[in-house]
Amino acid sequence: MSTDGRAKGLFELTRPGNTFAAGMLTFIGAFVAGGVFTDSQPVQVVAAVVATWLATGAGNAINDYFDRDIDRINAPDRPIPRGAVSPKGTLLFSIVLFVGAVAAALLLPVFAIAIAALNLVALVAYTKLFKGLPGVGNAVVAYLGGSTFLFGSAAVAADAGSTAIPVDGIRTAAILFLLAALSTFTREIIKDVEDMDGDREEGLNTLPLAIGARPATIFGTVLLVVAVLASPLPYLWGVFGLPYLAVVVPADAVMLYAAAESFGDPTAGQNHLKYGMFLAAVAFVVGRIAVLF
Repeated sequence: MSTDGRAKGLFELTRPGNTFAAGMLTFIGAFVAGGVFTDSQPVQVVAAVVATWLATGAGNAINDYFDRDIDRINAPDRPIPRGAVSPKGTLLFSIVLFVGAVAAALLLPVFAIAIAALNLVALVAYTKLFKGLPGVGNAVVAYLGGSTFLFGSAAVAADAGSTAIPVDGIRTAAILFLLAALSTFTREIIKDVEDMDGDREEGLNTLPLAIGARPATIFGTVLLVVAVLASPLPYLWGVFGLPYLAVVVPADAVMLYAAAESFGDPTAGQNHLKYGMFLAAVAFVVGRIAVLF
């Protein structure tokens, strides 16, 4: 394997699209909380985004390391199954990224560091301890996805070294966390429906394997409906105005369509759900901008 091929394989291990998106969600959490552009906060925002990028990349790499046997069935084009990188190289690469994430997180307020520490533990433990437990692995991933908003908010809601819990700054991001976590849980269930053959071969007991593909998809859809019903809360509470509703309503429609689509085509459903989730995050940005101007 050439050096270029190995470098490409390492880059692919991080799942750069997902990693970039996670960093953007951290930035959105900071922006919605009212930070980003004042005093020393830009430095804290950069540190939070970098920590998110590195931690997400490390988590994806370690997941590929532990899932290398499953990926030979479900995803033979992933870097380890196709021979672009070795399992040992993947493990070392993940460790380097984790160390970088810790270094960046240490520049942040205490509450943000606590969130980062919990997330790093969850990332490492996910594959070996939680992934094969029906619904539990989905819940861990859902928490991690939603927590990016809390992390970004905590990064700017207090000064570095402060031990104060930034209640006011976290409040709005907590709404984002709830919506993101529920929709992510739904998407993870749909992805498990896609991967049933490989998971069965590996002996994992995911929710679709435990209760069936259709009941699992129904359960995920119910959770998504809860998220959609909760989405007007920032408007009803007076946090955001009509511009927020103008964007979040189409986002809700896309997500509900994706959930219905997933019963017949899980691959298309989970991809479209991802677009709806991103549009919902944009709604919060629009809502915040409208408040500022």
